[in-house]
Amino acid sequence: MIPSTSNADALVTRDDHDSWAQLTLNRPDKLNALTVDLFKELREHIGALGDDERVRCVVLRGAGKCFSAGHDLSDISTGEKTPSRGWHSETLRMLERLPKPVVAAVHGHCYTGALEVALACDFIVAADNARFGDTHAKWALTPVWGMSQRLPRRVGVATAKRLMFTADMIDASEAVRIGLAEYVVAMDRFDAEIQSLAERIAQNSAFSHAANKSLLNATDGLPLDAGLQWEILESRGRGPDMQERIAAFENKSR
Repeated sequence: MIPSTSNADALVTRDDHDSWAQLTLNRPDKLNALTVDLFKELREHIGALGDDERVRCVVLRGAGKCFSAGHDLSDISTGEKTPSRGWHSETLRMLERLPKPVVAAVHGHCYTGALEVALACDFIVAADNARFGDTHAKWALTPVWGMSQRLPRRVGVATAKRLMFTADMIDASEAVRIGLAEYVVAMDRFDAEIQSLAERIAQNSAFSHAANKSLLNATDGLPLDAGLQWEILESRGRGPDMQERIAAFENKSR
């Protein structure tokens, strides 16, 4: 179980640590199934984090037994009301474009809509009990939150087709093998590893994080020469904390 120090009634909670923040999908009794109301709270947190210079890394998790079982099917069947067309996708694009690293820490279920949420994060770390799958085809649905675009960019077109066509579930080790997740951690060490990872990221320059993320996003899919040219012309150069960081290193070395 993941403890929360935030409003227990919130559908998405935020817990601030030293230089990093954790967002937790908080419908554990419904396996964190994703609803419009949950997305509204997620969107509010994303907006607030974008303006919060104290936060250098964001971790996205799920409360209780899993990350999320996916889009709430009862919401779909009853005709959920969204603020605008493409609103879910727009929200995930906001998450993806946060100028700081965002890590999806996945344990248990991560299916379909939940996988689309995780894919909008910069990378996924999986507990050894994590299971991933895209079940759109099982329910005669097509993706509108980004699966068709982000999944093949992460794992390759053929592998994305296999997962989308079969609706097969895969375990954490297979997710790592195909490049969907970065690495696997035993569940009894998962909390400690996620905290350590977030702290290691947060120790580094927020300027560099924002600059590197901008470069990577802007040049994704470009030919190498075009990407190299972009890096030269659009590089943000040296950050305001460069001298301080070098001085601290030199003092420590002495």
